[in-house]
Amino acid sequence: MEYGNFTEIMETSDRRIRETSLTYIRPMMRQIDWRDRLICIKGGRGTGKTTLMLQHIRQTFSGGEALYVSLDNLWFETHSLTDVVTYHVENGGTHLFMDEVHYLDHWQTLVKNLNDNFQKLSVVYSGSSALKIESAGGDLSRRQVQYHMPGLSFREYLALEEGLTQEAFSLESLLRDHVSLAEEISAKTKVLPAFRRYLRKGYYPFYKEVFGGYEDRIVQVINQVLESDYPAVEPVTYATVQKIRKMLMILAENAPQTPNMQRLYEQLETDRNQGLKMLYALERAELLHLLSSESASLKNMSRPQKIYCNNTNMMHALVHNANVGCERETFFLNQLLAAGHSAHYPKEGDFLIDGRYLFEVGGRNKSFEQIKDLPDSFLAVDDTEIGRGNRIPLWMFGFLY
Repeated sequence: MEYGNFTEIMETSDRRIRETSLTYIRPMMRQIDWRDRLICIKGGRGTGKTTLMLQHIRQTFSGGEALYVSLDNLWFETHSLTDVVTYHVENGGTHLFMDEVHYLDHWQTLVKNLNDNFQKLSVVYSGSSALKIESAGGDLSRRQVQYHMPGLSFREYLALEEGLTQEAFSLESLLRDHVSLAEEISAKTKVLPAFRRYLRKGYYPFYKEVFGGYEDRIVQVINQVLESDYPAVEPVTYATVQKIRKMLMILAENAPQTPNMQRLYEQLETDRNQGLKMLYALERAELLHLLSSESASLKNMSRPQKIYCNNTNMMHALVHNANVGCERETFFLNQLLAAGHSAHYPKEGDFLIDGRYLFEVGGRNKSFEQIKDLPDSFLAVDDTEIGRGNRIPLWMFGFLY
């Protein structure tokens, strides 16, 4: 093969690697075992998957061993990825990093073939959180190690903004030692003003690049997910995409209460089955969180009890004058789920975490009245720097990852 055929894609890779900042590197860098031959990094758009891969390349490789390609690049409309990889390997390449893999037709089979045909090549790829790896035609689920990348936690935001060094703590240690932990952190920073800023502008790492129009950028991310990412994963029509967009806006404006779903389906001119399919597509794409009871969650495609935007930054981008109570619950749910915990809708209280811990979320004057006699029950209270007993400051749940 002639090198000239691939000059553009090679130069793009070199430039992207060279221009990537190493000023702040997220903890996930240490959590990934980069020695595995096939690694998948899933996550919502804008959460930092690309930056993580480029930082790893810049930190680890000095020559041409690693190649980075983004498969939404129009270059691949007229060029073969397999040809590029073949050239890369024949010229000493040992690692391939592929971004936006869902933009490639039959991507599952292609990744499988790369894994089979290039035995000395390590492949890392990223894709939409909506990718269905388990049912993929290429049978990748048993071949690869998967990681999920959420947006910035409140802890990571403080590290990025103020250089605050604080290891994440487990939920159990938070429930047990929250007073001493809060005292330690509060001595280093003005935590409540920072928390208020984070709720509006701090979940997506690109907030550092956007001085004005951050909420407009989030809307652009949402549009790209709905108009490009989702159709690349599922065979949907333009009309269906428009219905999903309308559903998202209606649900965001009503969050956290679930509206009359039958009426919603009528508004969208769809039936229950198609409506639920669209609803769960929004959850897979990390635009919504659906909260169901433990019994309901065992049934596929059931109607959720409550619906939230994925994160508070997205909520403020979609809803003007968002309800503060909804903001608090959205933050709590987002951080717990991102830290790997399960959440269900309980008979009493707001959230049942890991099937054991019961939480009410509210302002500083929130009382225990609803859950006072229940075991393992706690309040997550806003506008509170340091808690007491089973009253835990809401901001502290942003230190779980």
